Amino acid sequence: MGIEFRKDEFVVNLVDGRSLIVPLEWFPPLRDATKAQLENYKIIGGGISIHWPELDEDLSVPRLFGLPC
Repeated sequence: MGIEFRKDEFVVNLVDGRSLIVPLEWFPPLRDATKAQLENYKIIGGGISIHWPELDEDLSVPRLFGLPC
């Protein structure tokens, strides 16, 4: 899994080859972060969550799909 950041969105590239485009607007801590803060992330939970230590923000992949966490 990896993440790419664009102007107003980020792309989560999943290990199965799918990509999910997510608006930064949905997550104000990410929307308001600097590029350096956005790029400082870790994949955690065996690949099911993303953590931004400087922002104290965690997102699960199921949440990005609108599924219960």
